[in-house]
Amino acid sequence: MKTVVYVDGFNLYYGALKGTAFKWLDLCAYFRRTLPSECRLVEVKYFTARVSPLPNDPTAPQRQDVYLRALQSGSDCQVTIVEGHFKTKIVQLPLASDPKRFVKVIKPEEKGSDVNLAVDLVHDGWSSKFECAVVVSNDADLERSLQIVKQQLRRKVFVYTPGSPQRRQTIAALKRWSTKVFDMTDADLAASQFPDIVEAGRIFKPAGWK
Repeated sequence: MKTVVYVDGFNLYYGALKGTAFKWLDLCAYFRRTLPSECRLVEVKYFTARVSPLPNDPTAPQRQDVYLRALQSGSDCQVTIVEGHFKTKIVQLPLASDPKRFVKVIKPEEKGSDVNLAVDLVHDGWSSKFECAVVVSNDADLERSLQIVKQQLRRKVFVYTPGSPQRRQTIAALKRWSTKVFDMTDADLAASQFPDIVEAGRIFKPAGWK
């Protein structure tokens, strides 16, 4: 069964990887490990945006670049990176402790990944690129695209919910149009990491990810 994986990169990071030792995730190895045996992995599409440096994390762009290069150099299946846009802006927000007081904060925003994922998912479905689509996200904005793929195109849709069941539950809108929902367990993430050095010693796991 031809299978294509669609990964919402920011949703995966904030739902399952941030604050863990699993950031150096080999997506191809992970899905070969966790998908049912009848699935033949054709491609992994990773939807993200290039982050900007922040005052408290100026090296984030470098770490992200290293990871994206590892995905495309060290994986044993086809990995396609689809980029949206990332920007930061200064906004005024109320303090939780005193809603009458406002402070200026730097607010990072990622734009385009969910739209890109939805468009590619439906386009690939109409093009018969897959028999089974795997969506890694917990974003309700994807509901309509999942509905089209399952209801109109009659394809299977597997949803991987970033985060353990104890930390995060799958949004009902996505569960409704899924053939099956998978939890992303720490054990599977830990077993699917790249080696510390990828591609003949040219790509090194970021030091802060040890």
